[in-house]
Amino acid sequence: IHCCNCGYAIIPREMYLVERRWYEQWKEYVVTGDQNSSSFPGQIDNTELFEELDSYHLKERLVENEDFVLIPAEAWRNLLAWYGMVDDQPALERKVVDLPSTVKIEVYPVEIFLCLHSNMENVVTAQFSHTIQKVMMKQFDVVEGAETRLWMKSSDTCCERLRNVNVNVLDSSLSSGMTVIMEMRNEDGTWPSSRPQIIRNSVEEQESYRGQPGVCGLTNLGNTCFMNSALQCLSNTPPLTEYFLQSAYLEELNFTNPLGMKGEIAEAYADVIKQMWSGRHYSVVPRLFKTKVGHFASQFLGYQQHDSQELLSFLLDGLHEDLNRVKNKEYIELRDADGRPDQEVAEEAWHNHQRRNNSVIVDTFHGLFKSTLVCPECRKVSVTFDPFCYLSVPLPVSKDRVMEVFFVYLDPVAKPVQHRLVVPKAGKVFDLCSALSEMTNVSVNQMVVADVFNHRFYKIYHADESLSCILDRDDIFVYELSSGSVEEEEGDEVVLALYLRERSHYRDSGSGSSSCGTSLFGHPLLMAVPRVQCSRNALYHLFLQRLQQPCHTEEEEEKGECPPQTNERQAKRKGYQARRRKLLFSIHAVNSNGTTERGMGEDAQPYVAIDWDPDMKKKCYNENEAEKYVKHQSMEVPHQQTTVQLQECIELFTTVEILEEENPWYCPICKKHQLATKKLDLWSLPEVLIIHLKRFSYTKYSREKLDIIVDFPLRLVISCLSFTPPSRYDLIAVSNHYGGLRDGHYTSYARNKDNGQWYYFDDNKVTYAREEQIVTNAAYLLFYHRQDKIRQPTLPPPSDSSSSPTQPANVTSHKHDGMERAISCVNMETD
Repeated sequence: IHCCNCGYAIIPREMYLVERRWYEQWKEYVVTGDQNSSSFPGQIDNTELFEELDSYHLKERLVENEDFVLIPAEAWRNLLAWYGMVDDQPALERKVVDLPSTVKIEVYPVEIFLCLHSNMENVVTAQFSHTIQKVMMKQFDVVEGAETRLWMKSSDTCCERLRNVNVNVLDSSLSSGMTVIMEMRNEDGTWPSSRPQIIRNSVEEQESYRGQPGVCGLTNLGNTCFMNSALQCLSNTPPLTEYFLQSAYLEELNFTNPLGMKGEIAEAYADVIKQMWSGRHYSVVPRLFKTKVGHFASQFLGYQQHDSQELLSFLLDGLHEDLNRVKNKEYIELRDADGRPDQEVAEEAWHNHQRRNNSVIVDTFHGLFKSTLVCPECRKVSVTFDPFCYLSVPLPVSKDRVMEVFFVYLDPVAKPVQHRLVVPKAGKVFDLCSALSEMTNVSVNQMVVADVFNHRFYKIYHADESLSCILDRDDIFVYELSSGSVEEEEGDEVVLALYLRERSHYRDSGSGSSSCGTSLFGHPLLMAVPRVQCSRNALYHLFLQRLQQPCHTEEEEEKGECPPQTNERQAKRKGYQARRRKLLFSIHAVNSNGTTERGMGEDAQPYVAIDWDPDMKKKCYNENEAEKYVKHQSMEVPHQQTTVQLQECIELFTTVEILEEENPWYCPICKKHQLATKKLDLWSLPEVLIIHLKRFSYTKYSREKLDIIVDFPLRLVISCLSFTPPSRYDLIAVSNHYGGLRDGHYTSYARNKDNGQWYYFDDNKVTYAREEQIVTNAAYLLFYHRQDKIRQPTLPPPSDSSSSPTQPANVTSHKHDGMERAISCVNMETD
């Protein structure tokens, strides 16, 4: 509700639905002010909004301001007092739900089923948005002050504890059709059951399961593999997991930090970790955690695929702010180095950082960069030291790309040849033609490049167009034309785009008349045709000559069914005889899609279709022969996958670069923004080093995923500038991404802190893994733990990694990117 004078907004706690026609009639009545007027609305009547008057259920898909209007509670009470209600209809009260960035009025409240654990036969249906526990205690006459707990049951095989009983329906992730079960603590302090009896049969195996703590899958809630992968990596980060398992976080929850999430992210994360490390679950359903993440980071709302690194970045920042030991952040004015020793400036920067940021995340994951900026004019040097939580290192990007194309020769007898070319990524179409010219000995001036899709030309490229316009999945054809015809725009020849179509006859069921349709088939062609020979009769013979390889002309000529092969000199002499014969096809000028016929105009790129009668096509055109092609020897050479060392990526990260124009640096000496040179160096390293391999490349010209193999060591030695000995790390986890930019799947490898065994986590499936399997081209996030901080495993590794600690092993195999790994494993699944 907005004030007419100042615009101040008041958000009501509840609103009421009123049938729109009654409301409009009431407005008309108010305007006239005549109580005897025919517009007098009478009693409030919402009959049109109900499906049936017995249950008073709302009709589905009602629309605001078309079927109903919403009015505040005070207005509703006045209307009700003035006019009353028809037939004791219920008031349609709806709660206003205050969400992080908006408010929502639940016109259709969530409908759920309620019951007590002690009497699950007595199920009550309820519709509401408000707090669940209070409604249930009132509904079932539970004594005030009784200790209760609630369970959410979404199906016959899934039941979860609702830990925060004071949240409303939206915040608890309840949806229509779910059941909420309430149980009360016994007098002796015990609970009636560890889980409600209604689901005991479905989970009794998991209730009795005792397995290795931490060896636990995570259920995919719908495109949440990115979240599961990141969680598994963090779960197997010993210092962080032990912090939560020992409940140390309870003493450090920060409920007042305006940058935090009121401790909710930390509590939700702790809940998942404690379940995963209880040793009592094959897999855990992280629904509450997913809900909390979406609540505080709207980009993760819903069930779209996301980036595991982006989720990890949000989670580490959220955990830090929820657990920040600094309750009141002081303002700190940063000082420039001004020639002071690096050691002094670095210690000052780290001290200032900890005055505002002090948490288990800082203790475990934060390190320090040295950033050096140099002005290109006055050579002013600025040195700062900045904290980091992970290293995002670039991958060496090749300046070349591999493209596969089909070359179509001018000679109709020669079959198309498939070539594999190496061309510059930033090159032009001309560069592609140049590379192909070296293989075919055909002049670049005789080549036209086209993208063929669905039997038609999707695009015909000019020589100066960028190769970035061509995607790897495109079917690229390069056509040889007659000498010089490519460059001639107003010359003696015109380049025709030729489509092949087949006529189909069908009868219109409505009118009973016959109609004719066409469908494209085969590969289109590009031909250079003399302008003086663009008559239909001359084109017919030129096209026939171009198609002579798949046409059976000699046999049909003897039968008098097909005209003989001919050339233009014979065309005029034999034109009369050819017209007397039955033609193989007819010729039509069409648009670029090959669908709409048009007149023979002077288009920049004319398109022509030749239409075949089905019977004549079957007799005279060999479609199988026309589809054949030959592979060039370049296709036989296996594509060598590039391999780089992790150290190369780190060195590339610390290479001097020039700032981009969008992000200049303000030089205090020159008093203006400058494109300074910038160099990052590692000054100090954290206990757990996370390295993000930047596989996803986005430029103004292209977007791609880099599938090169980064050969990263399981034992990493890395130096920094703080005059300390090199840091030695052990790999403890890897987040993997398989697939491309638009789709893909995330998994993870992780080393269990208690028994030292490697495992492969694929959502709710967990299998044993070996060290030699871990380095693949799917590695995306690397987790390293510093050796001087590693606690030795307290349990021996499994004596036989081909069998489960609790049950006989099943032999399975999983395949990624062409690499098959057959390993003995345990399928750690649960319903």
